[in-house]
Amino acid sequence: MPLEPLEYLAVALAAVAAGAINALAGGGTLITFPALTAMGIPAVSANVTNTVALLPGYLGATFAQKEEVLSQRRRLWLLLPAALGGLVGGLLLLRTDEKLFRQLVPFLILLASLLLAVQEPLRRRLVGKRQPSGGAGEQGSRGAPEGTPASLPPRPPALLGEAWAALPVFLAAIYGGYFGAGLSVIVLAVLALVIDDSLTRLNGLKQVVGFVTNLTAALFFVFSGRVIWPVAAVMAVGALIGGALGGRLAGRVAPATLRRVVVVIGIAVAIIYFVRG
Repeated sequence: MPLEPLEYLAVALAAVAAGAINALAGGGTLITFPALTAMGIPAVSANVTNTVALLPGYLGATFAQKEEVLSQRRRLWLLLPAALGGLVGGLLLLRTDEKLFRQLVPFLILLASLLLAVQEPLRRRLVGKRQPSGGAGEQGSRGAPEGTPASLPPRPPALLGEAWAALPVFLAAIYGGYFGAGLSVIVLAVLALVIDDSLTRLNGLKQVVGFVTNLTAALFFVFSGRVIWPVAAVMAVGALIGGALGGRLAGRVAPATLRRVVVVIGIAVAIIYFVRG
C-alpha cells in the first residue's frame, strides 16, 4: 500500500531509531512494528516487511563478531535447526489470519518487552556464573566479577552434550520467524544453559543463530507477496544509518537506561493494542 511522503519520513525516522537502539541495547522491533501498523499497514504485512527490512542490521551485527563465530565452526550445525525453525515460524505467520494475529500482537509485544527487561539481569547472572572450559571466567585471568563467587562447582555433562541445544534453538527460531522481538535473549539463555563456554563466544554464536533464523524467514517472506518493498527499502536504509549512529553513541548513552525506555514504550504500545482490540 502506498504511503504519503510524511509517512515515509516517519517510517524512516522509526527505522533510524530502531537501528540505533538495536546497536546499543536491543528491542528495535518494538519501535518499527508499531510505527508500521500506525500507518495503516496490516499487522501481518507489517511484521513481514519489518523482518525483511531489518535483516541487514542482523548481518552487520553478525559480521562484527565474525571472529567469535568462526572460532566455533564445530557448533555451526546449530544453524540447521535455526533455519528450519525460522521457516516454520514464517509459514505459521503467513498462515495466521489477520484478525487473529492482531489479537496476538499485544501479547507478543508484552513478551518481547519482558524479555528485554530481563536481558541485563540475565546477562549479569550468566557473567557471574559462567566457567568456560579452562577454568577462567568471563573476566579471564582477572578472576570473577566483584560480588560473585571466584569459582562454582562444574556442571555435570549433559547426556547428549551440546546436541541438547538443537530442540530449544529450533523452538526459539520458530518464535523468531513468527515475530522475532526478544529472540536474542531467548537464544543466549538457551545456549548458556547447554553449552559450556564464555559469554563472549556464546554471544557471537547467538548473533549468527539469530541472523540465520531471520534470513530464512525473510527469504520465505520475499516470495509471499506480503512485503511492502518501498517501505522495506526506506526502513533498511534508515536501520543502517541508525546502526552506525548507535555505534558512535556507544559509551555516551547508557544501554540500561535506553533499554528501560524501550520496555516502557513496548508496554504502552501493548496497552494501546489491547484498548483498540
